[in-house]
This record gives sequence, C-alpha cells and structure tokens, in this order.
Amino acid sequence: MLRRLTPYLIAAAVALTSTLGFVSRPAPGAPGEHADYVIIAGAAGLRWDDVNAVDTPTLWQLAQNGAVGALSVTSAHTPTCPVDGWLSLGAGNFALWSDDEVVNPDCPTKTPDIRSPDGIGAFLPDVDPKVNGVNDRQAYGAQPGALAEAVRCTAAVGPGAAVAAARASGRVDRYQAALPDRPQALLDTCILSIVDLGTIMGTSPQLRQVAARQADQALARVLAARPARSLVLVAGLSDTDRTSRLHVAIADGPGYPAGWLTSSSTSRPGYLQLTDLAPTALTALNRPVPEKLFAGQPAVSIAGRPSDLATAVSRLADADREAGAQRRVTGGFLTVLAVAQLVLFAALVPFLRRARRYAGPRGPRPMPPRLVLTLEVLLVAASLTLPAALVADAVPWWRTDAAGAIFSAVTVAVVAALTCAVTLGPWRRGALGPLGAVAGIVATIVGVDVLTGARLQLNGVAGYSALEGGRYAGLGTVGLGLLLASILLLAGWLGQRFRRRWRPVVIAVVGGIGVVLVGSPYLGANAGGAVALTAGTCVAVAICTGGFLTFARLAWAVLTGLLVTTGFALLDLLRPPGDRGSLGRILTEAQNGTGAAAIHRTGAATAAALASPLTLVVIASGVMLMLVLLRPWGGLKRLFGLYPAVRAVFIGVGVAGLLAGLLDGAAFVVAGAAAATAMPLACLAALRVLDRADDRTGGPARTGEEAEATAAVLAEQTSDSPARVPRPARRRPRAAWTRTAWSRTAWSRTAWSRTAWRLRGRGRVAPVVPAVPAASNGAASNVAANGAAPNAAVADGVPAAANGAAAADGPAVPPAVCPPAGGGGDVLP
Repeated sequence: MLRRLTPYLIAAAVALTSTLGFVSRPAPGAPGEHADYVIIAGAAGLRWDDVNAVDTPTLWQLAQNGAVGALSVTSAHTPTCPVDGWLSLGAGNFALWSDDEVVNPDCPTKTPDIRSPDGIGAFLPDVDPKVNGVNDRQAYGAQPGALAEAVRCTAAVGPGAAVAAARASGRVDRYQAALPDRPQALLDTCILSIVDLGTIMGTSPQLRQVAARQADQALARVLAARPARSLVLVAGLSDTDRTSRLHVAIADGPGYPAGWLTSSSTSRPGYLQLTDLAPTALTALNRPVPEKLFAGQPAVSIAGRPSDLATAVSRLADADREAGAQRRVTGGFLTVLAVAQLVLFAALVPFLRRARRYAGPRGPRPMPPRLVLTLEVLLVAASLTLPAALVADAVPWWRTDAAGAIFSAVTVAVVAALTCAVTLGPWRRGALGPLGAVAGIVATIVGVDVLTGARLQLNGVAGYSALEGGRYAGLGTVGLGLLLASILLLAGWLGQRFRRRWRPVVIAVVGGIGVVLVGSPYLGANAGGAVALTAGTCVAVAICTGGFLTFARLAWAVLTGLLVTTGFALLDLLRPPGDRGSLGRILTEAQNGTGAAAIHRTGAATAAALASPLTLVVIASGVMLMLVLLRPWGGLKRLFGLYPAVRAVFIGVGVAGLLAGLLDGAAFVVAGAAAATAMPLACLAALRVLDRADDRTGGPARTGEEAEATAAVLAEQTSDSPARVPRPARRRPRAAWTRTAWSRTAWSRTAWSRTAWRLRGRGRVAPVVPAVPAASNGAASNVAANGAAPNAAVADGVPAAANGAAAADGPAVPPAVCPPAGGGGDVLP
C-alpha cells in the first residue's frame, strides 16, 4: 500500500513545498525622513515629452534634484478628465465627478461651482449630495474629501485644487482662485496645500509648449515661497482628451533623493498611480493613512535612475509612446488571431475525416501529403503566435509612424523562425514531438521574461498596459494563460516518457516549478494564477496514470489544492497591504467589512473582459472539442487513450485556465490565451494519431526476447493497464513412449493438454490456435490412416509436417496478424 502511494505523497510534498516561493519580499518601506509641509502642484495633461531644459527649466531642475516616475491616472472613468483626476486625488481612490460625462473629443472644460462668500474658505455645493451619491453607486468605495478629512487644515489655489481639497461636505478650509503675488503666507497656513498650475491641452506641440511654460512659471513662484522642510509633489493629474497617456510625477523634499519613484501598488521602478499621491502626502506628514478608504500606497524613491536626467526623461517619454501604441495595436492583433484560428479549425475538419487509412478499395482517399504538411505547419504557427508577439516587443516598433505594420512584420518573422525550429528539428516526428517542442519554447519565452522582470509584458501587445492601471509587474492575463498551458503540456510530455508509477512525480515537480514562477512576489506575483495552476496540476497528477477521475483521486487532488491555497493565503496575509495578491486583498476586505465592494469590482472586471477577442477563441475551442475532436473520427479519444499523461494535462489546462480567469476577474482571457496555444497542438496530435491508426507494417526482424521487451516498454508507456511480460511455457518431460504413433494422434495434443495442464495455476487460459490445412502431397491421407483428425495437430503453434510426423522441438512462432490465404473452407481464428 505504501509503495503504491509513494508517488502521490511525493507529488503532494512538491505541491506544498512550492508555497515557499510565496514568501514576502521586503517592503519598500516609508521614507526615512518626514516633512513638516506637503505641497501638491497639479497640472492636468502634463506629459514627459512636454518637459525639457529650455522650455520648462523649473520642472527640469526639480526633476534633477528629486525622484521621477511615470504617473498612471486611472480613475473610475476612462479617460480621466481633469475634474475626475482632481477628485481622485482628494479621495485617494477611483472617484467620479459625474456619471453622465461625455468626452467628444476633448474633456469638458467647465469648472465646478465654487462659492467663497467670506474670502477665506470656499464651498462646493455639488459635492454633497450629488458627487457623494455618484460615488456611492460605484464599486470602488471612494469617499470624496478623504485626504482633507485626514488633516486639520488644507489650503487650495485654483478651481482644480478646490475639488481635491474639499471635504465630504464640500467645504474648503483655505482657498484662493489664483496664486497670490506673495504665496508664502498662504502656503504656511496649512500643513497640506494643493495648487492648480493649469491645464496642458491639444495635440499641437506649439500650443502645448505655451501651456507648459505657464505651468512652469507658476511652479517657480510656488518653489520660491515653499516652507522649510517641505515636500513638493508635481503631477500631471489627468488626461485632456480621449487618448489615455502616462504623465509626469516628481517628488522633491525630505526622504525623496534623486531616483525612481515607485510604490507597492505597482512594484515597478519608475511607475506609480494617481491614487498613490494621497497616502504619500499623509505618510510624509507622519499622519495615519486610512487604508479602508485609500486604494493606493505611499510612493518611495529607489536607486537605479541614470545619472543623466535626459536619459531618464527619454525612457519615461518612450514608455508613454509604447503604452499608447500598444493600446492601438492590441485589439486588431487579437481579432486577427481569433479569426485565423476559427478558419484553421474549419479547414481541419475534412483532414480529420480523411486522415485514417482504411483497408480496401472503398475507403476515403487520403489528403495529399503536401496539404497535410501545410496544415501541420499552420497549426504549429498558430500555437506560437502569442509567444511571438511577446518576443516582438523586444524590438522598439512603437517608435515609428507605421507602428502597426512594423509590429506585424516582426511578429511574422518571429513566428516563421520558431515554426522552422519546430518543424525542421529532430522532434518533428511522432504524435507528441511538436507538442513537446512548442510547450518547451513557450515555457522558456515566458519563464525567461518573468525571471528578468517581465519587461516584455509591460506595455506589450501580449502583455498588460500601464494605462489600464490593473497591473504593472509580474504576469498578465495573456502571459498567465501561455505559462499555464506550456507548463502543464510540458509536464505531460515529460511524464509520458516515464513509467506509470512515476508520472505523478514528474508532473508535480514541473507543475511546482510553474507555481513558484506564477505566484512568487519576486516573479509572477499572481496569486490567483498560482492557485489555478495548483488546481490544474493536482487534477493532472490524479489521472496521469490512466483511468477515470475516481473519488480517491479527486480527494487527493482537492486536499492538496486546499492545503496549498490555505498556505498561500496565510503567507499572503503576512505581507504588507500593498504587496498582497488578489486572495489576500479579498480576505482583508472581507475582514474589514468591504468584501462586497471587492466582489463587485471583480464582477465588473469580468464583465468588461468578456469583450476580448480571446473569448471567441474559447467558444470556438469548445465547439471544436464537442463537435469534432471528441467524435469517433476526431482522433482525440484515441490520442488520450494512447497517452494518458497527455490527456491529464489537457484537462488540467482547462481547469487552470477557467479558474484563473474567475479569480483574477479576467473572464475567458486566460483560458483564451491557453486555448490559442493548446488547441492547435491537440488538433495536430490527433491528426497524426489518426494517420497512423491502421498502420500494420512490421519493423525489422527481432528475437523473441527483444520483441517481448519492446512490447513491455511500449505498453508501460502508452497503456492504461499495467504491462505483463509473457512467461515462457513450461514443458513436461517427454518419456520414451511419446515417440510412438500414439503421440501423433490428435488426442495427445488436445486443447486440454495445452491449457489445463500446461498452464495450470496461472489464472488465465491461452487461446487455441487452429491448424493450417496440410500441404497437398498426400499428407492428409497419411494422417487419416493413422487415426488423426481431419485437421492436423499443432505443436506449440507450428503446423504439422506433410508426412504426418510431429513437429520438432523449437521456439514457438506467434500467429500472424492476418491469417494466410487459403481455400474457401479455411476457418479464421
């Protein structure tokens, strides 16, 4: 019993050990110093390509001395218009000023109603109850004015600043419509001041430079009047038209030396979110941060920025261009991929119906070999398209005017190179050769990218966009689907090459490596994907040795999955709030009483992800499975019967892809990316299995021992049942009287003597091989004359000689697959 359970125990131990990859990385930590004052200077629409040493010298000098980064201005509305950006700054969350805002083509320029009857403070009548009611209906739980409520006094300069500094009731503590000639008195009044530097709008470089100069001059006056030990945050708070972009973020003051700005919410050097500014201000003032209300994390300065500021600014501006080009190209690329796979699946149907070669003149004519080869090459290319798009981002295609055309050309070149490596390599033969090669290539591409910081996925067509605000580091939804499929398929391909009892260990080890890659905060940082891959690996381990998913196997899989998930959840809760994954955030919000909002956000994200073209790939794959591949002529059942480990991992891919989409709020995007890689490989393997289904051609002649050993190894690798090596038949010692004519009679060689006596105690009965009619030289009459039966006796499977004598002793000759041709009276075995 223990020997049978050893592989499963090892598999469970590997799965549990994989949770060690989830240990928390060191938190970036709060700034080492605190400030006495914080000034937030906002300029809606300010981008890094607007900043240079000539036109904006104040911004340039401030960036030279402080920390810089690219600001993602995601809010509850896309795009984020100026009023929404200012409101999100004051709420520390994804806030919305109005739910009927129309951007056509630019954001509305109407300023909110601001009343200042006493000339000291101000009042915004639209905040309560209108704006508060709008945000109460949203899924983010934003509370306008949360930043102002966290400090005793807030000063605002300009209409945008008034929106950010207004409390929940709409009151602003100190307000000036424009920056006074001597702003020092106003900036010294409150520990938190918010200044509106203006708006940079338009697409004309000349108009933008004029607006940027005006903002730079206003900033120079603020810096001249800044109090001692003050932190200045400069931010391009919003977009100004339909085009979402990355914007300027600069921090200069105590605790923020020259470097890159980052936060725990992005975990990417040089990137932070709009919602990070409010907790940054409170942390710098050494005030408690209301974690239940704020969606961001404090920003910090880390080393690694180039000493040349022009190089650093060029990188930030290039990231903005790449993110914009990625948004324009991704939709069309995924649509073309989905349509191409649909056409390929439809073209595959006649090939599958005519792939099997039937004997006889009435069988369907097989497809021409060149067409079959072309289809196989196209299937391999289809499975490598998404990984090729990931590799294409290593080329800066977004820097040209024809970004889409350059990206398409680079992707096609990468697909062609990878397809040639698969179809011309030594692994091109066999039903599983291309499957193993493609799985290894895809796992290598995604794995190396994850190990090197996921640089190809950030703002990549097959990755994620910093403009979306959902993820800035680790594995995205498409990359997660590729890694899930490739890791499990590679595990099945390797497991099929081992003996049955060690397949669970092989699949568990490879799956455990994948779980660490996906879930470790140092690498993939995707908690939901790690749980999903664990579930898929457990299901594959349970059925990789063949047979059905019995209750015992299901219990092992569920128990291991629950233990791994529980261990990861506990480790996730031990991390800092900004480092927690989706599972840890859901548990934390459930503990805080805000779990309904988290579930609402996940549901909203899932509904939005349904519009992805990869959803069409999932639907097409399901139809292809049910109506084609699982039909008797589809070949997939035969493939799964011959290779049980491959059957197990395909089922695991389906389980992991669907579960990952549910946990990450990605709908069918993860499953679609996995299906775009796995389904063409399944079709190719089924096509090759059908092509060899009726092959009865024997190999070179072998000895009896070699044939038995080869059959045993083949059965061990491909069969669902244990292989049994046939034992040599035991012979009874011959006495002298056996040489008489009596021994040549049919009675001495009856079926009883061959089965009941010679195979006694073996638990099985050997089949009786009927005799072949004797040759026509009078042998039949001689045998009949001696009292023999009409059919000559058979000794060890060898027909009797023509003269009626018994066959000589020698090795047994197995019967032929098909009976030899004979007369009309022959009896088939």
